[in-house]
Amino acid sequence: MNGLSAQKLKALQLLTQPKDSQLISHVNSCVHCGLCAESCMYYVATNDERFVPALKVDLLSTIYQRYSTVTGKFLPRLVKARELDDATIQEMVDLFFGSCTLCGRCTLHCSIGVDITYLVRVGRAMLASMGFVPATLQSTVNAALQTGNNMAIPTEDFTSTLSWLEDELRNEVQDPQASIPLNQPDVNVLYTLNPREPRFFPLSISAMAKIFYAAKESWTLSTFMYDVTNYAYFSCNLEEAVKIAERLFNETTNLRAKRCVLAECGHGSRAFRWEAPNYLQKLFSFDTLTSVELLAEYIREGRIKVDKDKNQETVTLHDPCNLVREGGIVDEQRYVLNHTTTTFVEMTPHGLDNLCCGGGGGQLSMSEYGDRRMKIGELKAEQIRKTGAATVVTPCHNCVDQLIQINNRFKLGVNIKTLAEIVADALVLDQPAVTPSPTQKA
Repeated sequence: MNGLSAQKLKALQLLTQPKDSQLISHVNSCVHCGLCAESCMYYVATNDERFVPALKVDLLSTIYQRYSTVTGKFLPRLVKARELDDATIQEMVDLFFGSCTLCGRCTLHCSIGVDITYLVRVGRAMLASMGFVPATLQSTVNAALQTGNNMAIPTEDFTSTLSWLEDELRNEVQDPQASIPLNQPDVNVLYTLNPREPRFFPLSISAMAKIFYAAKESWTLSTFMYDVTNYAYFSCNLEEAVKIAERLFNETTNLRAKRCVLAECGHGSRAFRWEAPNYLQKLFSFDTLTSVELLAEYIREGRIKVDKDKNQETVTLHDPCNLVREGGIVDEQRYVLNHTTTTFVEMTPHGLDNLCCGGGGGQLSMSEYGDRRMKIGELKAEQIRKTGAATVVTPCHNCVDQLIQINNRFKLGVNIKTLAEIVADALVLDQPAVTPSPTQKA
């Protein structure tokens, strides 16, 4: 490895000196059967062989061969081993960042179980260690690190938005005591938000506040750390991912909340619920669950009353990849929709085999790959058309953003809603107690 820069040596350590055998097993196991090709939306949408997942594995494998095997070191041409030079790095950026949403369909369909998504993340981690994260994605991570939320929303703007949302809530439920509590300790639920909610989608905050009100929940938001997202999960910079995850862990601990409920965000749920305990190497003293599971729990336990006749339009569901394929939360959102809508139809395919909307993997942040993102979004548009649905529901704000753009680009004419909005529309509220006037008492 003589002549390599310190950055490249650091990147190669991630590939050639793994802490366990997982990487070595997966990087050397691809049999080139080609079954992963049809599972990748980039390949299906473009018919460009560069995007076949197995070739992404090959790119990482050839670098591994060059620096970790005798043949690769001394006879690199024999095994087509690749140098980690500038041309290879640029190809890695284009394939690992620019043509992958980390959706996991290729891994699901691999004939021998190669974890292709994991290998792409290793490739991204190598690029992150060398400073080659696309600037647009890195700026989103930087905003979260510097301000506490990925959209750099000032606290004053955040609290101002919540104030008028609280007024709207009180008017809607006709109860002057209804509230959106802030920084309350010793509650049952610390609720999180995707920063896109206070900035662009405040109605989704209203929906959850109304649901919490109906459930008589003890809950709070935090002005110090409310951001459910962790874009360092997409950039694969572990040090930055740890910092973001630790803030939410600390805030939940400091407020002594019994549960941290993660807003409708696929990658945010995965990054904190399933990955953060590994990042932080800590046992959580509180329960962590998604709002999807909480909504199903409220309905199942009778904490809230719903009337499906209030949502009579035909509804279909887009499954967020990180929530469903990677997190295993498949049935809960269907349970909720079956109890809150009269006509629920599935996309084909759906559930574990769903098509990614195209917004995951940090793609929404990386404007330089916007044309590719919308190209694969056309596959999702066709899925939606075939359902005949008037409303598309998805429990993920990244997916909401992408679906809104798909809706506009391909003129679908559908409504895009979060799961909480559907539940809020179906709520049957108890009538607030009316204090008798002095005349009535007499």
